[in-house]
Amino acid sequence: MERAAPLAVPLGQTEVFQALQRLHMTIFSQSVSPCGKFLAAGNNYGQIAIFSLSAALSSEAKEESKKPVVTFQAHDGPVYSMVSTDRHLLSAGDGEVKAWLWAEILKKGCKELWRRQPPYRTSLEVPEINALLLVPKENSLILAGGDCQLHTMDLETGTFTRALRGHTDYIHCLALRERSPEVLSGGEDGAVRLWDLRTVREVQTIEVYKHEECSRPHNGRWIGCLATDSDWMVCGGGPALTLWHLRSSTPTTIFPMRAPQKHVTFYQDLILSAGQGRCVNHWQLSGELKAQVPGSSPGLLSLSLNQQPAAPECKVLTVAGSSCRVDVFTNLGYRAFSLSF
Repeated sequence: MERAAPLAVPLGQTEVFQALQRLHMTIFSQSVSPCGKFLAAGNNYGQIAIFSLSAALSSEAKEESKKPVVTFQAHDGPVYSMVSTDRHLLSAGDGEVKAWLWAEILKKGCKELWRRQPPYRTSLEVPEINALLLVPKENSLILAGGDCQLHTMDLETGTFTRALRGHTDYIHCLALRERSPEVLSGGEDGAVRLWDLRTVREVQTIEVYKHEECSRPHNGRWIGCLATDSDWMVCGGGPALTLWHLRSSTPTTIFPMRAPQKHVTFYQDLILSAGQGRCVNHWQLSGELKAQVPGSSPGLLSLSLNQQPAAPECKVLTVAGSSCRVDVFTNLGYRAFSLSF
């Protein structure tokens, strides 16, 4: 009896599938390698792509230099957040955080080193982990997301040491006050909460939406982004992007931006923000909009400033969101080129 011939795969089917994937791609997270020469980007399909910034920025760069040097499947669902230690790339998806050795990734050996799942209330609970935050002084990692808690993991032992409870809805973002062991968290409940890591207690709560000058009820109360610089905090989301003095819990500057912002960071004497729309916004601390620089994605979710001292030639701003591209700004005033999955 003759065997049936194997089914022929239509020519170009893989290329069509990959083109459709890129068309519907969202890049949620970015992280720069310890050496400063590579950039990891995580998307909604659970893939992590590694780009060579040094090759893409070279005077001899070709189109191929703007493609990933390696792409691997990291999670079953979206890669919501990533951070890098001096040796590891840490990535977070639905209910778990994984570690990868940068040295092995760059050799294209993309095998996970370990994975950990926070102690959730039930085994059926698989909440997304929206934010990762390194606390270098205590060699720990804080993760937060859909279970409304902040979990602290000891990076040396891999054990979870504490859970901080107070949010009543899921958490979107985290920020570290480097001069003191304090962490800020912002969530869907409209609150920014300040936690003392020494006492493991919530020491301050700012319900942004309750301040009339910040409130925008039509957008909701959620806090989607925050950043800190000493005694100052900037946060936004449903409420207006606002600069706060933390000691007095006072809003000092309301930034005139209608669109909800999804990422914000302090940079020198500026605040950079991005969200709905194509532009990266450059703000003076006084509230004046200094510049709006367009990118290639219709919505922006992630800003990454590469300030690794080991690679000053790769000092760039990279921006990603609702497309398969990562925009590279060698000068904050314009987009130089885009990397692409």
